Amino acid sequence: MGKNKIYIIDVTNRDGVQTARICLSKLQKTMINLYLNEMGIFQSEFGFPVTKHETNYLNANLELARMGVLSPIRLGGWIRATVEDVEIAFQRIPLIEHLNLSISTSDQMIIHKFKGKLDHASVIKEMTEAVKRARELGAKSIGVNAEDASRTRMEYLLEFSLAAKSAGAERIRYCDTLGYDTPFTIYERVRTLAEKVKLPIELHCHNDLGMVVANSIMGAKGAADAGQDAYINTCINGMGERAGNADLVSVILAIKYGAGMDGYTLDERIKLNMAWKICKYASYAFGIPIPINQPGVGANAFAHESGIHADGALKDRRNYELYDFEELGRGEPEIIETGRQIIAGEYSGIRGFRNVYERLEIAFKNDEEATKILELVRYANVHNQKPLVEDELRFIAKYPDIARKIFTMSP
Repeated sequence: MGKNKIYIIDVTNRDGVQTARICLSKLQKTMINLYLNEMGIFQSEFGFPVTKHETNYLNANLELARMGVLSPIRLGGWIRATVEDVEIAFQRIPLIEHLNLSISTSDQMIIHKFKGKLDHASVIKEMTEAVKRARELGAKSIGVNAEDASRTRMEYLLEFSLAAKSAGAERIRYCDTLGYDTPFTIYERVRTLAEKVKLPIELHCHNDLGMVVANSIMGAKGAADAGQDAYINTCINGMGERAGNADLVSVILAIKYGAGMDGYTLDERIKLNMAWKICKYASYAFGIPIPINQPGVGANAFAHESGIHADGALKDRRNYELYDFEELGRGEPEIIETGRQIIAGEYSGIRGFRNVYERLEIAFKNDEEATKILELVRYANVHNQKPLVEDELRFIAKYPDIARKIFTMSP
């Protein structure tokens, strides 16, 4: 305890978008990276370097990083732990510096998923060769993901992790891929792993049994108690495959306000007052309402109906509230437009369009410049399939060349 830190690696743009029936446009993914950066999140797992339709978006976001716009956040890619994936990643995304390489480690998956193509020894061999290749090609940080770590035999998980370390990995991602762990098992397993391997541990938990935040926190505690930093994987609004990943805001609140958490240090760059904005945006982008009972940001998170509770909360909010709504950026009034509203859409004309930007206090030099941005905004509407929010309009006007790359796909 004490000197070790808990960092957040948000995986909304990688695992969140793997949620069945929903997706994000490349502009929406870019906005999420910008908001995560503003929020002080350590790293965004921003996509799949090997997936062709991600190429322009990933390169454009790395360009924003080079310009200092997406800084100091780190942008990390997810690939399979194979030499081939590593080589394709660097070929398509030459500026990529941070990677997580993933391979299954449980008997269940090695036997029933790989079906004889790989055994326990060749899983380690494939992973170590991939890590070494990523190092050769210039990766600055490498996390190795043990997929289904929670169902992996401990002695094999240790062998695998020590091999990853000697090949050049600086983090092991412990993946509770099926949400199988409980807070007690993950604490013990991660603590053992961190003590024996002596590397920081990343926690990637799922909510299949409804314990995702508790498991993430207990896993982080296990790593910290073993003298290592911990990295918790989160998704905004708890998005993610099946029942979802650890909710970004809940994890931060649990570390800041949970009993027994005062000896554990959360990355001090994190600004909780961005919570409201980022959760509202993700809800709009995904097209999924925030549940009313969502911690911190749900409509009922600070609502009291019972007479005793209401009376107690009015006398002193600490009677029934652990934290203040202002801390989450919720004190800001929400502006709802009434009366005439002109929206910049895919068929907008120049006059209405300039009016929209004047409301944002953005002026164009001339009609030519306005027309150039209007064309991009039309593309963005086709791309997003919904009206743009003000921050998206601002982004396009400020970085038109980057926006053009984000909207472009080369099949």
